[in-house]
Amino acid sequence: RGRFVHFATLLRGTPTMSTPHNVAVVIGSLRKESLNRKLANSLIGMAPPALKLAIVEIGDLPLFNQDHEADPTPPVREFKQKIAAADAVLFITPEYNRSVPGVLKNALDVGSRPYGQSVWNGKPGAVISLSPGAIGGFGANHHLRQSLVFLNVPMMAQPEAYIGNGGQLFDAQGAIAADNTRNFLKDFLDAFARWIERNAATGAK
Repeated sequence: RGRFVHFATLLRGTPTMSTPHNVAVVIGSLRKESLNRKLANSLIGMAPPALKLAIVEIGDLPLFNQDHEADPTPPVREFKQKIAAADAVLFITPEYNRSVPGVLKNALDVGSRPYGQSVWNGKPGAVISLSPGAIGGFGANHHLRQSLVFLNVPMMAQPEAYIGNGGQLFDAQGAIAADNTRNFLKDFLDAFARWIERNAATGAK
């Protein structure tokens, strides 16, 4: 109750490996009490041993301007270094006007330049969209995927995760309230760990 998700049947079981994959978590909202930030923190706490999730902030990135490519600001350098060092990327985003928030699209643009030096290239990815509305950020989820196809980010197709009615998602302590949602997200992370493992060998470094 209180969520809208669509996902394929999952192969059960949690992948195990000696060294966890480092996953950069990119949040498409800047608000301190953002539902998407709360979700990111919850996922960090429930990640399987195969994954090590860490938020990479995008709020200090300047608007992309090609004039500044040769001399990027410290926030740009730090952001690109963190994404480049990650094994994979998990995007967690709201939907603004049926599309991707501008701050998230700007992060994609900043990370993709200069031409031929994109930090996104070949990194396995996944997306969860979360919205107070009923359709769970469907538009943002798919617009983001469209950009990531061009950026050569192999995106996990299933399970899909559109979480609606986000205002009901958390309890008073900020934890995910519903067992079925929590279990779905654990399965999502397990599937992502398998996706990373399958795609890591072919990803560009």
